[in-house]
Amino acid sequence: MKTKAAVVYEVGKPIEIEELELDGPKDGEVLIRYTYAGLCHSDVHIAHGDLEARLPMVLGHEGAGIIEEVGPGVTRAKPGDHVVCSFIPNCGVCRWCATGQQAICDMGATILEGYLPGERFPFSGPKGQYGAMCMLGTFSQYATIHQNSVVKVDDDLPLDKAVLVGCGVPTGWGSAVNAADVQPGETVIVSGVGGIGINAVQGARYAGAKNLIAVDPLPNKREKAMELGATHAVATVEEAGDLARQMTNGNGADKAIVTAGIVTEEIVTGAFDATGKGGTVVLTGLNKLATKNIQLPGSILTLFKKTVKGTLFGDCNPTTDIPKILGLYQSGDLKLDELITKTYTLEQVNEGYEDLLNGSNVRGVMIHEH
Repeated sequence: MKTKAAVVYEVGKPIEIEELELDGPKDGEVLIRYTYAGLCHSDVHIAHGDLEARLPMVLGHEGAGIIEEVGPGVTRAKPGDHVVCSFIPNCGVCRWCATGQQAICDMGATILEGYLPGERFPFSGPKGQYGAMCMLGTFSQYATIHQNSVVKVDDDLPLDKAVLVGCGVPTGWGSAVNAADVQPGETVIVSGVGGIGINAVQGARYAGAKNLIAVDPLPNKREKAMELGATHAVATVEEAGDLARQMTNGNGADKAIVTAGIVTEEIVTGAFDATGKGGTVVLTGLNKLATKNIQLPGSILTLFKKTVKGTLFGDCNPTTDIPKILGLYQSGDLKLDELITKTYTLEQVNEGYEDLLNGSNVRGVMIHEH
């Protein structure tokens, strides 16, 4: 079948809209009709070369839609199911899945190569075989993906909101609740209030942070953070550190969660300096893989018993945490509607990413037309 998709052919060049051929599902695979896709910063990392991926690639790794067809051996979904896609698949049987660490499932090792198990490329076109971002390619009207990437959701859930729970929401939420292990009464800094950071704010608020300081240079981002649970919002991490020390008799923040779009050494150092004794710094944002952006005083790390740790997907297990987070949305404990600043068509994908990069959006959502 044919499908229209947004493709990156070359680093630094605009994303192109292309009609591609799509193979149907084989063993363990499903055909999905995407209805919505989230515009997340990680796709920009591919287009800009911050993350090295096999090109050409159909972008998009946050997706929600309806299963159209299933291949042999599929047990996780059936035709007609409403699903949210997890940007990291989970096999359920590798060492990591078996120990409750689905975020680092071995299947995720090839998400930047873009092929399904067996090095299969369902997308093809003028340039040969096309990869799919995170094995999903949600900036396509249709895709053939592996069943290990789908999570069935209730039919009455609005998919234009649920789509955000495939990456950005659990990554931010889990960075606070799981990785940082925010406890009631703590002082917490969230550095960078984009699509991930705003959900770290929501997670830290729900976990009981007493003082919750959001950091972002843009006034609209600080305003949104205050709307969704921050107690303070400032432009720099230095200001946040000063505030945290004022609130804690000079100690500093208990937790600092770094969710900036591009994580620099300056940002990491600022978060480290803003935490006090026993403090934890969680690194969620990215930079180029070869960039060395951590240079910290080891003696302070030791003497102040600090922790610096990385997290992927907010340490979430998608098969259980995606339904759990959507349940919190249904109960009103987590906001999704308020995150969406603007919607776009597939043809407006470059406009959507311009809006993301210039900071005018907290979250943009693509609406697929069929």
